Amino acid sequence: MADTSIFRNGLVMKHKNNLFKIIEFQHVKPGKGGAFVRTKLKNVKTGQVLDETFRSGEKIEEIRLDAQNFNFLYKDSDSYFFMNNDTFDQISLNKEAIGDSSDFLIDNTETTIVFHEDTPIEVRIPAHVNLTVVETDPGEKGNTAQGGSKPAKLETGISIQVPLFVQIGDTLKVDTREKKYIERIK
Repeated sequence: MADTSIFRNGLVMKHKNNLFKIIEFQHVKPGKGGAFVRTKLKNVKTGQVLDETFRSGEKIEEIRLDAQNFNFLYKDSDSYFFMNNDTFDQISLNKEAIGDSSDFLIDNTETTIVFHEDTPIEVRIPAHVNLTVVETDPGEKGNTAQGGSKPAKLETGISIQVPLFVQIGDTLKVDTREKKYIERIK
C-alpha cells in the first residue's frame, strides 16, 4: 500500500473497486485543518472522469502495469490486429479498447500496449505520424491575407485542418495528441 505522496500524472490506482488513472492533481495546505490532495481521475475502462479529494497521507493501492511493444498489422471490420515484437504473438482489440488512437493507425505502426494482468488497458501510439492526404479541396493562391486553412481527409479516414498549399497525395507529419498538422514531408 502506498499513500498520496506518490501521486503523479499517469499513476494508475485501484479506487472504488475500479482502476483509475490520475489526469491531474494538486496538493492543498489550507490555513486551517489538514492538508489534502485534489485529483481528477479517469476510469481506465469506461473513460469517465471524476473529481476526488484525498486526505494527505491516505493509503491507496497502486497498480503495476505491464507495457509491451507491439506492431499494428491490419484492421478487419471492427477488430485491430497487433503483433508482439518479442514473442510474435498476435492479439486483436476492438475500437473501444483502442480509443482515439485508431484515427492514426496505419500498417506497421509501432505501438505500446499497456496490460493489467492479461487485460489490455491502453494503446499508446507515437506522438507524430506521417499520413498521406487522400481528399482535399484545391487551394487557391492569393485568396487570404494571412495563411488560410482547409479540411483534408487522411488515409486513416480522419479529417484535419491543413494549409492551403497541401494537395492530394502529399505526406504530412501529424501530431497525434492534438490532431493537428505539423509539416509537409518532402
